[in-house]
Amino acid sequence: MDEEYDVIVLGTGLTECILSGLLSVEGKKVLHMDRNDYYGGGSASLNLTQLYRKFRGDQPPPTDLGRDRDYAVDLVPKFIIASGELTRILVHTDVTRYLEFKQIAGSFVYRDGKISKVPSTEMEAVKSPLMGLFEKRRAKKFFEFLQNWRDEDPATHQGLDLDVHTMRKVYETFGLEPGTQDFIGHAMALYLDDDYIDKPARRTYERIVLYTSSMARYGKSPYIYPLYGLGELPQAFARLSAIYGGTYMLDKPIHEIVTDPNGNFIGVRSGSETVKAKQVIGDPSYFVDNQESGKIRVVEDGKVVRAICILKHPIPGTDDADSVQIILPQNQVNRRHDIYIAMVSSTHNVCAKDVYVAIVSTIVETDRPEQEIAPGLRLLGPIYEKYEAVTPGVLQLTFVPRFVSVTPLYTPISDGAADNIFITRSYDATSHFETVVEDVQDVWKRVIGKDLVLKKRDVEVTE
Repeated sequence: MDEEYDVIVLGTGLTECILSGLLSVEGKKVLHMDRNDYYGGGSASLNLTQLYRKFRGDQPPPTDLGRDRDYAVDLVPKFIIASGELTRILVHTDVTRYLEFKQIAGSFVYRDGKISKVPSTEMEAVKSPLMGLFEKRRAKKFFEFLQNWRDEDPATHQGLDLDVHTMRKVYETFGLEPGTQDFIGHAMALYLDDDYIDKPARRTYERIVLYTSSMARYGKSPYIYPLYGLGELPQAFARLSAIYGGTYMLDKPIHEIVTDPNGNFIGVRSGSETVKAKQVIGDPSYFVDNQESGKIRVVEDGKVVRAICILKHPIPGTDDADSVQIILPQNQVNRRHDIYIAMVSSTHNVCAKDVYVAIVSTIVETDRPEQEIAPGLRLLGPIYEKYEAVTPGVLQLTFVPRFVSVTPLYTPISDGAADNIFITRSYDATSHFETVVEDVQDVWKRVIGKDLVLKKRDVEVTE
């Protein structure tokens, strides 16, 4: 590894692969390294063998779940918002040529002990049990207000200033009930908690408009999803980087981030080899383990618990949908943060026929994280279990396909300008990729010194 590069990228998560692809297109000489023998890092999609190796050590997967190659199980459950920023990056870079997308069949919200579909048409809204008749009228006026809003036309403002008045004030203006506020803030604006209510309403307005425009684009739900799992996304951007001269090294342990006496980045050491570059970009896990110099580069900012569950049936109450998102707003489950359920199936080429993969996740609030996702697990119905006769006449449980992880959320403590070490953020508990793209745009501006400018086109979705 005698060559010198413009940028070394550590980790092949989606954030890092988007950046390496964009930097390669920009003409930078990029070396991309990962300690794992597969693409995706923390956002990888694993086959059954890889899944078992990660969570169960040497335990082999059961044969009745089908072929190993039929599976691509996501480690991080997220969907793509159809009109969102990740869609724009996919189109801008033309990596859509490597990918196929399918729509998620439905978006649901938990309220008063049951799940209901988030309306995707006016007829569904009229029939929805989420609101009573009078509340539907008030909500209709609220959505008409958002739809008709024009910054330059005070007649559309109804006495409100989105940059001054809080979302609480907007809700009060239209007399919306707390349950409706939960639905709007968490199932449409997709906030993790209620902190947004006492902040200026502009950001919430933008998020609701993004949701409704995404819903209108393809119908049924505002989300799309790549066939063969989310792990296809970083691989697509890796191909883009390779086309423009990027070099990839998998299964390459990183032993040291090498700096000069002033702490400025020089290179990366793997074993006895050191490769040099002007800048390094990496996911936080590479800097947690490389703090020998005593300099702390990242801090833990909470944890996310995720449970991957294998089912033999659709989630009850979802009209047998082959894919869904279900949001359990914090107030409905007496928590500070929402619980999310993301479910996909063989329709998306991520598991065997008649198998469904559901992932339940939330931000950890106590010292018993698995108990915190119990309200979500209960909505799944029976989680597939395998019993075998170990001794004649005695059935013993040999397999519980629930794979639980508790992952730290790391945040970099500096912007990288002083030492040319640029660290991305951990994947948060949100159900979409908008915060990932915000991180990409932020790191891009710090590394390149200018804003990332994207083209606007549509993504084709497979029926």
